[in-house]
Amino acid sequence: MKGIFFAIITFIISTLLIPLFILSSCDINVPSRDKPRRVEENIIESDLKITVLNHETNEVMELFLEEYIANVVAAEMPAAFDIEALKAQAVAARTYAIWKMMAFKDRENPQHPEAVLCTSHTHCQEWLSMEDLRERHGRLWMYNYWDKIQEAVEDTRGIIMTYNMEPIEPLYHSTSGGRTENAEDVFSNAKPYLKSVASPYEERSPVLTDTKSVAINDFINTLKSQRNAIDLRERNLTSQIQIIERSAGGRVKRVKIGNEEFTGSEVRQIFDLRSANFTIEIRENNIIFTTRGYGHGVGMSQWGANGMAEQGHNYEEILKHYYQGITLSKLKSYQ
Repeated sequence: MKGIFFAIITFIISTLLIPLFILSSCDINVPSRDKPRRVEENIIESDLKITVLNHETNEVMELFLEEYIANVVAAEMPAAFDIEALKAQAVAARTYAIWKMMAFKDRENPQHPEAVLCTSHTHCQEWLSMEDLRERHGRLWMYNYWDKIQEAVEDTRGIIMTYNMEPIEPLYHSTSGGRTENAEDVFSNAKPYLKSVASPYEERSPVLTDTKSVAINDFINTLKSQRNAIDLRERNLTSQIQIIERSAGGRVKRVKIGNEEFTGSEVRQIFDLRSANFTIEIRENNIIFTTRGYGHGVGMSQWGANGMAEQGHNYEEILKHYYQGITLSKLKSYQ
């Protein structure tokens, strides 16, 4: 009965309420970053509620949208980031929630049919409860940063990104490595707003570059476990590895290893690399992967967003850089 109850709530929200909320648009007027608004409320709320599956407890939660967004921002982006970067993250997280609700307005989400969203970053957005945040960061972090997160959410209250008056799929990642990717180079479908753009202000990202060493024997055996027909030998291994094609953002699209061809994403997954933007070299008895960036590289770079904010850009400028051709729109219920 519980599953049926939440399925009914999800249906009502998706089919009856969402069309009423979307959209008032033409670009909104973003206030100057020099005049931040202080948040007075301890908990931000809105009229719109969403169902979220807590993948840790298997509990289906019914949350106010803005309350949900605050805890997503706290989980997804370092709270020490510039306030304008946090605002950009809040808009991206809110847009994702609305996009997900629209995507499943006529059908159940097959991964969790009882809820529109879940708390896992593997296929939705990460969400942490207040208790989880205190346990992860400590009470001093809550004292120093929770009001700042609330401010970022409140100052962007009800704002989402749209393209042709429809909510976009606002993909984001940690660090691009200097340039983001076209959606079609990483995923199956092209998106007009998810195009490769420069991301020049990522120097302070701790994951801008990384190296991983894999013993040659482990490298060969791991690939053989993935492809039974691969012909790969330890002798003259350098000549058996060839990167064939890279994407606009620099990630490996196709690499030939032995007699088999892999995608860069496959190699990244097989060897648990930070990024598909990698080089391969052999040093003594090891394969050395050197990666740039962290994540799939599509959409907004979080460290790039923070770098732009530190350069004086506001959240609107950040979002319109990473999501090409979008409009900032406000949900009708927030007018």
